[in-house]
Amino acid sequence: MVKQKNKLKLNTQEIVSAAIEGILKKKGKATVSLDLTKIENSVCKYFIICHGDSNTQVDAIADSVIETVREETGEKVWHKEGLNNATWVLLDYSDVVVHIFQKEYRDLYKLEELWADAKLTRYDDTKNNGEF
Repeated sequence: MVKQKNKLKLNTQEIVSAAIEGILKKKGKATVSLDLTKIENSVCKYFIICHGDSNTQVDAIADSVIETVREETGEKVWHKEGLNNATWVLLDYSDVVVHIFQKEYRDLYKLEELWADAKLTRYDDTKNNGEF
């Protein structure tokens, strides 16, 4: 039982890393992860949030996340929403939920503020060399 729990934890971290890598490949902006593991009754373990400058970029970031997570972890997205208009795309990997916004929608919904008690980690989007 302990091995299974550790494997799940490792797989969650792998999904987080692969999703962030996928975002940075397509120059997603202001990428953050919110660690929700210490928050009671949270909907998942991690939120990853970023934004793009256009519908085309938001769509490209979503495709890159889906592809990178699948290639690096073998996991497929369980549920996806928002791909039709690409103003806010949600990719659900059960324990990890990726939110890809256009900036105006990110500013409107302010997910980081809604989950302000979560541990926030910022990722450097000025260098896309795979280092996080």
